[in-house]
Amino acid sequence: MELVTPDLGLVVWTTVSFLILLILLRKFAWKPILEAINERERSIEDSLSKAEAAKEEMARLTNENDALLKQAYAERDLILQEARKLKDKIVSDAKEAAQTEGARMIENARLEINMQKALAIADVKNQVATLSLEIAEKVLRKQFEDAKKQDALVTELLKEVKL
Repeated sequence: MELVTPDLGLVVWTTVSFLILLILLRKFAWKPILEAINERERSIEDSLSKAEAAKEEMARLTNENDALLKQAYAERDLILQEARKLKDKIVSDAKEAAQTEGARMIENARLEINMQKALAIADVKNQVATLSLEIAEKVLRKQFEDAKKQDALVTELLKEVKL
């Protein structure tokens, strides 16, 4: 049993060396270790608080971004709507202008046709009158070649005319 029960001197020297070791560790190792652990704990807490702040900032920026996107979509829709209205107005104005111009051109063409028609009719009348005179002149010359025919015509005309 001697192996299991330690000697009193061994126990004393083991205790003394353990206490010396504890004092040396406390003086030289525990303070720096505890300071390093505390520093590490503070840096972790700072990192966590910075991460939380960054998360909040990211959420705020995301919300702002969503709001800006909604505003941009609304502005885009408004611009497209205004562009459609403007296009419709331009098209309707162009149609009106084309119809007005077409009606004016048709009226001008109608007036021109009527004027040309009147000129053509006047020209035809003049030609008919000229032809009629030429024909009458030729007929009269033919009839007046003979004196008897002339006397008969004068007599017939005098009978028709009554005073």
